[in-house]
Amino acid sequence: MASTAVPESAPEKGAGPEAAGRGVVPVVPALREVLPDGGLRRGTAVSVAGGDTGLLLALAAGVKETEGGWAAAVGLPDLGLAAAEGYGLDLRRLLVADDPGPHWAEVVSVLAGAVELVMLRPDGPVPPKLAARLAAVLRRSGCVLLVAGPWPGATLRLGVRSGRWFGLGDGHGQLAGRQVEVVAEGRGSAVRGRTARLWLPDEHGAVRPVLERPVLERAALERAGAVEQPLEQVAVV
Repeated sequence: MASTAVPESAPEKGAGPEAAGRGVVPVVPALREVLPDGGLRRGTAVSVAGGDTGLLLALAAGVKETEGGWAAAVGLPDLGLAAAEGYGLDLRRLLVADDPGPHWAEVVSVLAGAVELVMLRPDGPVPPKLAARLAAVLRRSGCVLLVAGPWPGATLRLGVRSGRWFGLGDGHGQLAGRQVEVVAEGRGSAVRGRTARLWLPDEHGAVRPVLERPVLERAALERAGAVEQPLEQVAVV
């Protein structure tokens, strides 16, 4: 099991019933329009359908704008640190518990008191009672939980409904970016769903809106030797 010790430079956050009402954790500008609060509501769990790593990292990147700026990754041994940095995460303020095994819930409980946001991939289906217990921890701490996959009682569910990679044409070249349609669904103001077309990532490894200049976008990619390749669709569940 990975250590859950929290560095002294990541001070414990204030806890209490008011923590969940401290507003939102910011997100990068390209994602604000798809979220009903323009950010991630503190003290809540958000499900990322299909466990899309790019969307998970893009949602987490805005944590650096918070006062503490700390995030954690639990149960994500394949998380690429270079990709995380490309999306905007500060690796100096990222705690990693690669393989917590069956103790992942305890690890999340500990980290929720010290960081602003936790990215999590559970090691299996999550019982509703366990999700409810962790929801109480999140409300007290104000921490945001981003889950790669389904989560009982998630306030918000996001996913990549459709997308397309650019690059690797005729067996040569390199991936130059991915265009996707992101959809958000949930309770309250998000119940009807919101969508946004994004580069996730673009050629620089960052997230940005797809501009309404498809001819120019394609011409630039073709000059770089890029050709569209289909991406499997993932439904938000």
